[in-house]
Amino acid sequence: MGEFELDREEKLITAANYLVHELRSGKSLTRNAKKALESLSSELSRVVVVNSEDDNRYEEDEIKTRLNAVCEKIMTREVDETMIWDLGSEAGNEFLDAVNELRVLIDGGSTEEVSLRKAHDVLQTAMARLEDEFKHLLSENKLPFELEHASFRSDHCIEEGSFGAASTEDLIIGSSRRNSEEIAIDLVRPEVISDLRSIASTMVASGYDRECLQVCTTVRKEALDEFLYHHEVEKLSIEDVLKMDWATLNTNIKKWVRVMRSIVQVYLVSEKSLNDQIFGEEEEEEEAVTCFVDTVKAPVMQLLNFGEAVSLGPRQPEKLLRILEMYELASELLPEIDVLFSGNQLGSSVRGEYREVMRRLGECARATFLEFKSAIASDVSSHPFPGGAVHPLTNYVMNYLMALTDFSQTLDSLLMEHDDVEDLSIPPSPDVINPAMVVEEESAYENSSSPEKFLAMTKHFYSITSVLEANLEEKAKLYRDVSLRHIFLLNNIHYMTRKVLKSELKHIFGDKWNRKHTWKFQQQATEYERSTWLPVLSFLKDDTSGSGSGSGSRSLRPRERFQGFNTAFEEVYKAQTGWLISDERLREDVRTKASMWVIQAYWTFYSRHKNNVSERYIKYSTDDLEKLLLDLFAGSSKSLNNSYRR
Repeated sequence: MGEFELDREEKLITAANYLVHELRSGKSLTRNAKKALESLSSELSRVVVVNSEDDNRYEEDEIKTRLNAVCEKIMTREVDETMIWDLGSEAGNEFLDAVNELRVLIDGGSTEEVSLRKAHDVLQTAMARLEDEFKHLLSENKLPFELEHASFRSDHCIEEGSFGAASTEDLIIGSSRRNSEEIAIDLVRPEVISDLRSIASTMVASGYDRECLQVCTTVRKEALDEFLYHHEVEKLSIEDVLKMDWATLNTNIKKWVRVMRSIVQVYLVSEKSLNDQIFGEEEEEEEAVTCFVDTVKAPVMQLLNFGEAVSLGPRQPEKLLRILEMYELASELLPEIDVLFSGNQLGSSVRGEYREVMRRLGECARATFLEFKSAIASDVSSHPFPGGAVHPLTNYVMNYLMALTDFSQTLDSLLMEHDDVEDLSIPPSPDVINPAMVVEEESAYENSSSPEKFLAMTKHFYSITSVLEANLEEKAKLYRDVSLRHIFLLNNIHYMTRKVLKSELKHIFGDKWNRKHTWKFQQQATEYERSTWLPVLSFLKDDTSGSGSGSGSRSLRPRERFQGFNTAFEEVYKAQTGWLISDERLREDVRTKASMWVIQAYWTFYSRHKNNVSERYIKYSTDDLEKLLLDLFAGSSKSLNNSYRR
């Protein structure tokens, strides 16, 4: 075999054939065969090493080629200032493919150190470009958000002024609460969501998740700040809020309620949905939560700070309805806040702050309600209210209670939390008609048919009306004319009763309260008739002692009785035409009863003495009197001319 000049490959083949022949012969290997086997093994080892080195050199060259190609592709885009995704998603995806390939090559780590450093530099450049592209896509494709998705409670507004002086007659009672449901809308054009998600995935996979989150947070926070600014939600400190007058504060609370509901139930839901779409993969779930909380925390805390400031303000009755509205809204939105801000420690801090502000608003509402009761008791008048009409305090209190029924469940729960330590003993309402008929308000409460689910609120409402009645009794004493005292109490108790019967208050006070107070104002009407018309009609009774005409009236002649009646009637007419009963039905009832008293007595006396008295002393006919009585309680004082004749 050594006689031939063969190249290395041919020698290996010859040696291999020789060994095969020897092995097939079944004999032990000869010395030459063993040498050939050793030589073959050595040669094969050298061939394998050479081939392996060639393969490695080829693979490294291929990686360098690919690396140079993707780096060139990336850097070519870097030179061009045109935003890549403005050219379309296809151009953007090509850039992302190059970046992802570069990242894979770097992760392989099989290239030399110089090339690896270059690759890292290019990757960093690519990430900076993707930050700009991501920000550009988010900013240029954001959609405006308006408050068209939420409807709100009707306005409860008590104007600023001294307690009892402001009318609440124009309060719009009722609720326009919207259902507590989530509405997700598009905050960014849907067609760019996939591009944003692709960019985010590439940046997160490349280890640039923090930079991606920072860009997303910055852009989206600017959008939310812009929304708040557009809807005039100012960044106010607690001191700023505490310095506001009521009109300004009232306006800001209404804005707060409107914006808070819309932000939580629509905007935050939509923002979270957007973050989930951009960082939607399971491995990126933490990024989605972090981005959402970082984006909305500051604006949400701004709104909560306003709520805290309101809760720290003075406990003025006119604020109660607004504070209850804020508290009720906060309670309603609490489950949604818990869901939106679950998932990390940062969200937990928002939930904790939200609960604390809600607690403070509830405590403020309860304290303000109790202050409202105290304000009623302390309302003192130095002069009688003109005409004996419904006092502004009565108007204020009853309309206030009507408005509070819109918050029955909320107010009842707040009062129930503290009623175990509150002194709820209720003073009786003074009964000026018949002291023997005084009934304890507590007894009336215990026997009322009010719904058990509002026990705490019902008890407090009984207490408030009791305090109001006691105050009205004191105000009635300011009138010198006893009859006008009765008209004043008649007007005010009737007003209270009608307000209860014609509103949701009837379910709070119950039938027994209504019957009792109907009896009360009817008794006031009866007492008015007695105190006014008995003295006048005493002139028309032949056998009367004539208490209204002074001593000796028993001996008055018929003509003198006509004269006495005329004078007394004209005095009543002059005074009581200036008194006011604003309720038309009540006014007609009082006039009708007065007419029945006067006309019947006058006709009887006139029929008996008309032939014995000169016509010049008979100043009025029954028709005249009936017409004149229709002028009473119109609120405009009139006088009868002395020359008045039939």
